[in-house]
Amino acid sequence: MKEFDCDLHLHGLYSGGVSKSMEIPVIGEQAKLKGLHLMASADILCKQWIEHAKKTLIEENGVFLEKESRTPFILGGEINDSSKVHHIFFLPDFNAVEELQKKLQQFGKLDGMGFGRPTLKLNAEQLAEKVHEAGGIIGPAHAFTPYYSVYAHFNSVKECYGSQGNRIKFIELGLSADSYFADLIEENHSFEFFTFSDAHSPWPHRIGREFTRIKMKKPSFEELVKALERKNERGTTLNVGLNPREGKYHCTACNSCYEKYSPQDAQRLKWRCPKCHGTIKKGVRHRILELASFTEEIHPEQRPQYLHIIPLAEIIKISLGVENINSQKVQSLWREFIDCFESEIKALIDEPVVELAEVNEEVAKKIESFRLGRVLYKSGGGGQYGQPVICDSMEEMERKKIELKEFLECNSSFKGQRTLNEF
Repeated sequence: MKEFDCDLHLHGLYSGGVSKSMEIPVIGEQAKLKGLHLMASADILCKQWIEHAKKTLIEENGVFLEKESRTPFILGGEINDSSKVHHIFFLPDFNAVEELQKKLQQFGKLDGMGFGRPTLKLNAEQLAEKVHEAGGIIGPAHAFTPYYSVYAHFNSVKECYGSQGNRIKFIELGLSADSYFADLIEENHSFEFFTFSDAHSPWPHRIGREFTRIKMKKPSFEELVKALERKNERGTTLNVGLNPREGKYHCTACNSCYEKYSPQDAQRLKWRCPKCHGTIKKGVRHRILELASFTEEIHPEQRPQYLHIIPLAEIIKISLGVENINSQKVQSLWREFIDCFESEIKALIDEPVVELAEVNEEVAKKIESFRLGRVLYKSGGGGQYGQPVICDSMEEMERKKIELKEFLECNSSFKGQRTLNEF
């Protein structure tokens, strides 16, 4: 039995808003640099992408390998249903892919640019039934985001999936939630949690920014199914992802000017920002608290640790004091660390700080602070990502807490007219 670091949600170039570099050979190469052991094929229902996947992947003993990098892949993708809920699904082989495509083609467009993630005229129950008939598995994608998720439109996963609800084994948390927040809802204790990147580009701060460590015999669909059932020592052993405060929908905020609001103020304002007249969008944090079964942290026995992480390129950007994470300075220094330590994950988590300092002392210092938890977060909301603030000492951290008080957590700066009850 081995542990595999898996990123099983990403998109290819036929989905909207995706880099033209997102092809399977590039994904496979970048996965090696990141330190990932298993990737998802992305968008496997799209006709052109199926052709691309068949040309670039070879099957050996039930494992699909990218021809050049030999990175393992599982066949899967994402679907938007008629209720605007997004789902991720996985299939055992290309026969199952073609079977599912035939079942779904009458319900929406499955080919051409922009249709890598199709929108289908099926609800979640109908969609799950067809995926299961094809021998696949399915679950909610980024389960808490305020636009296209199960908890944006339903109060329960099983309510969403109807008669198929008992067959759902996992939920993907998304960037704006972690195990602490998700497990406040008792229903979620029965699901395995997946943390994946939903990457739209292969750059090092996107691909693998969230991943799940899964214990399996080999990186295959069959083993993934057994891991979800925790058969014979298999199962998820670690969730790794951004701190939820970095998620762009963590706080309730205006989606135009990003002003933050309390749920009470947003309700009073009828979800319209008085500052710019944009729409106020309810944040993941507040939505979870609405549905919470518990007021304190509680997890089921099988729940693994959740490790908050900051992509190495972002730490380098902060260390160098530059604005553009894709700048030549950041990317060349990132590559130096990879060349020295084999992968980003090793450099971030495993390698001694004294050895990291031989590449760059300032970056090594920031990585040490990150490992010790000396990080504050300017919380995101309204579609704007949050930002980590890495402190070099506990003294600096305490000082920054005071200086940045207005930007931390989901504090509302709105000072509107008070009601009679508030006087």
